[in-house]
Amino acid sequence: MTGALALTVFVVAFFFIATEKVNKVKVVLVAAGLMAVLGLIPGAQVFFSEHEGIDWNVIFLLFGMMIIVGIIKQTGVFDFLAIWAAKKSQGRPYRLMVMLMAITAIASPFLDNVTTIMLVAPVTVMVCDRLHIPAQPYLIAEVLASNIGGAATLIGDPPNIIIGSRAGLTFNDFLAHMAPVVVIVFLVFLLLTRVLFRKSFVYNPDRVAEVMALQERRAITDPRLLVRCLVVLGLVVIGFGLHAVVHVEPSIVALVGAGVMMLVARADTGETLREVEWPTLVFFMGLFVMVAGLVNTGVIATAGEWVISAVGDNYFGAATSLLFGSAVLGAFFDNIPYVATVAPIVEGLVAQAPDPATGQAIWWAFALGADFGGNGTAVAASANVVALGIAARSGHRISFWEFTRYGLIVTALTSVLAWVYVWLRYFL
Repeated sequence: MTGALALTVFVVAFFFIATEKVNKVKVVLVAAGLMAVLGLIPGAQVFFSEHEGIDWNVIFLLFGMMIIVGIIKQTGVFDFLAIWAAKKSQGRPYRLMVMLMAITAIASPFLDNVTTIMLVAPVTVMVCDRLHIPAQPYLIAEVLASNIGGAATLIGDPPNIIIGSRAGLTFNDFLAHMAPVVVIVFLVFLLLTRVLFRKSFVYNPDRVAEVMALQERRAITDPRLLVRCLVVLGLVVIGFGLHAVVHVEPSIVALVGAGVMMLVARADTGETLREVEWPTLVFFMGLFVMVAGLVNTGVIATAGEWVISAVGDNYFGAATSLLFGSAVLGAFFDNIPYVATVAPIVEGLVAQAPDPATGQAIWWAFALGADFGGNGTAVAASANVVALGIAARSGHRISFWEFTRYGLIVTALTSVLAWVYVWLRYFL
């Protein structure tokens, strides 16, 4: 009875999250409250158990990185990079798209996708307006590139943070196993965009001169602060990489880095905290409580037992099902709640694996499917929604289906490439 009740609360909440009929933060707060009032969560343990409650490693990792990015944003370095790319492209539309995608894809593994899009998209709109070319294809391509590039590291995409925390995978693990396939997929994606957006590549020579007149160095508002920030960011990334050696959680590294960044930047505490995406953090916390209700009432365990019995000893079949299943479900539902819900089931499946290597292969298939599925539709990932909002406010509205018709093609291709990679590397 309690399991059915918890599942009902979760499914109804998931529906509203996926359809965006109600603000998702409001939805998870109401759903989490219902889980507590109805006695479906494990009491106070929901605040202390990462497997049956709020995973504070995820929350504080995001919090620390939001502070770091918020301070770096003040230096104008992202504006500099975008204007530099526009000038280097000499106004050539496809060349400009490639450079903007490359900047986005390189930044995404080290910054969360939402932040990357929020920083790059406004400048993209500005450059496209100056060139008198439609901004929609560039914004869509950047979001797709962001979701692909973010899959490369532990901190690049929120689903990876959840998977890394649940599976005990380090920053270096993600680099070693996810980065190679991400590089291959991104290179293929660069070629694909030439075909997907071919009708949008219109060269306007009369407007190129305006772009060439922009002074990118003027975008850097505080060069000394930029140097200090880049040093701190570099040390934070090194700290992530040394996780397996020093055994300090990435969340602690991010928090220390945020504190040091505020000190070296002499940042105002109030202004800095206003840069934090509090709704995102609250959404995560509420989501973890919702999942705790499913775990506490045995729904996850029942589903996990069914999956384990259905798979049997066919672990390549399990990896294939997880990869393509996650890509499909992640395309139509926000991949963050999807991963948070399915991760406990995958953990149970991995526990039955004959050796650690096979178990890790299951996790990588799960991560690739969930990450690349985030490109499937306009609501599949938070970065997608943010980009559509920026486009609408700037007068370059992108409809749900305009994004989705490109996203589904990219998701299908990248998922197949990821499946081939998993097969060749782990099961051949």
